[in-house]
Amino acid sequence: MKVVLPGGTGQVGGVLRRALSAAGHEVVVLSRRPTRAGEVEWDGRTPGAWVKEIDGSDVVVNLAGRSVSCRYTTENLRAMMDSRVDSARAVGEAIAGAARPPALWLQMSTATIYAHSYDAAHDEASGVIGGTEPGVPGYWAYSVDIARAWERAQQDADTPDTRKVALRAAMVMSPDRGGVFDVLSWLARLGLGGPVAGGRQYMSWIHDQDFVRAVEFLIAHEELTGPVNLAAPHPLPQRDFMRVLRRARRVPLGLPATRWMAGVGAFALRSDTELLLKSRRVVPGRLLDAGFSFAHERWDTAAADLVGRRRLR
Repeated sequence: MKVVLPGGTGQVGGVLRRALSAAGHEVVVLSRRPTRAGEVEWDGRTPGAWVKEIDGSDVVVNLAGRSVSCRYTTENLRAMMDSRVDSARAVGEAIAGAARPPALWLQMSTATIYAHSYDAAHDEASGVIGGTEPGVPGYWAYSVDIARAWERAQQDADTPDTRKVALRAAMVMSPDRGGVFDVLSWLARLGLGGPVAGGRQYMSWIHDQDFVRAVEFLIAHEELTGPVNLAAPHPLPQRDFMRVLRRARRVPLGLPATRWMAGVGAFALRSDTELLLKSRRVVPGRLLDAGFSFAHERWDTAAADLVGRRRLR
């Protein structure tokens, strides 16, 4: 099977590339700055020689988009929007123009599309799309706008011979350097992994191996189209999530942080407090209904596995 990964040089792309290559598949990564064998240059916006990789491929997994781990300035928010929408449109146009279009287009999306909530969990059938919930910073709505535009770019693409799935992914936890688990693990090791602003906000996550298995499951299950939540079935409040991680790291204490302290920390990390404070309580309704079984459905066993693999690297 030939799999094309636009924007596949980041953490999630690395996870997929390694796993799919190890399984014997041909993997081609589309990158703005190709440096390795198997990488082809593209700009994420316009047609080029890269479209030949789409034509005749079996699966396209579009991961392209500016990292959300940045300060949410007007410029950065616009770059997040444009990079996602432009790349999805470019992929759609390449598929539409292919003589032999791929059977499946998996388009990265985000669990952030759902509303900030401490109560009922969001699945695909009954989950509430965010952007209008009261009592949260107004600019959080723009993150939802980005996710909706991202998915709409895929939906609007004229690709009748290609099945389309939007991956509403939670945080993908892998032991790779620089990923979200690496950052959280580093904070825990420093004793800074305590509750943030009380720690009631939910954290949705998925183990990297289950992310790969879910992608393989979606490839095999031709009846699944549209949005699919890629998240473990048991999200936790942030205070419990970090307590489990501290225990896995054998760190006895985690200093709590107030909202303003979270703002200072986010500024130091060149990130934004939305990533810390928005409550994302997302569950994988469609995957479970279709018979998918998680290898790491609970955070305690997942965290122990990730810590062990991180130490081996």
